[in-house]
Amino acid sequence: MIEILKRHGLTLAIFAACTTGLTAVVYHLTADTIAEQVALEKQKLLDQVIPQSMYNNDLSKDCYLLTAPELGNTKPHKLYVARLDGKPVAAALESTAPDGYSGAIELLVGADFKANVLGVRVTAHNETPGLGDKIETRISDWITTLSNRFISSENDPHWAVKKDGGDFDQFTGATITPRAVVNSSKRTAWLIQSLPEKLDTLPVCEAN
Repeated sequence: MIEILKRHGLTLAIFAACTTGLTAVVYHLTADTIAEQVALEKQKLLDQVIPQSMYNNDLSKDCYLLTAPELGNTKPHKLYVARLDGKPVAAALESTAPDGYSGAIELLVGADFKANVLGVRVTAHNETPGLGDKIETRISDWITTLSNRFISSENDPHWAVKKDGGDFDQFTGATITPRAVVNSSKRTAWLIQSLPEKLDTLPVCEAN
């Protein structure tokens, strides 16, 4: 009996070693491809919030970490700086709208340093399908109505849903979600316009 258990144990050990080795080989062979795809997806998202015509640096690698209450929590958020011939002209900043209907909504907000919003995209959310998920571009183009708009002040009344006296449509049966996105986008973009002189003081992102 003991000999049988030993043989089974040895067989399992060999199988586990082979499986681990195979997994390591597959990871090694695909790591570069995976990293390339991740980089392409990141650049694609950045291109949606900052036009490529505005800058000539490697936007995805010109990255800093920023912590600020305007960003919805106390976590460091990634800040991507767009530069034209070395001069900062715009930035894409990760942000969190903590007051979505079903929890936090993660955003990427692009704006120049004159408080012009260039684009906003939702990167993660748990909003109700058929209602709050209209913040996704695959469902609706609502999020694009935030693009190419100026913010005149920290409390610009235009930057609110129509139910609150602002310019932006709310969704039928769902006001909380668009309100959260609009307010967070406004706070984030207004923060961006104050950043150029602070860039040298911010920690840089770790290399991917």
